[in-house]
Amino acid sequence: MAWTWRFERADGTETEPAVRPEEFPTQGDAESWLGETWRELLEGGVEQVTLLEDGTEIYGPMSLSAAEGS
Repeated sequence: MAWTWRFERADGTETEPAVRPEEFPTQGDAESWLGETWRELLEGGVEQVTLLEDGTEIYGPMSLSAAEGS
């Protein structure tokens, strides 16, 4: 199983992230990576993300700008 993120603008169009991730072996690894890099992603133009497991959407889109208030 491979866990990946899809990076999107607010309108749902895909965009290239400022920080390139790899595939992650677990959901927790993918979520930890996002927790560490969401600010850089947001500054680079990514506004929302969707988590995928082997190409199947698990959840999302999840706004990165909502995390700013946290």
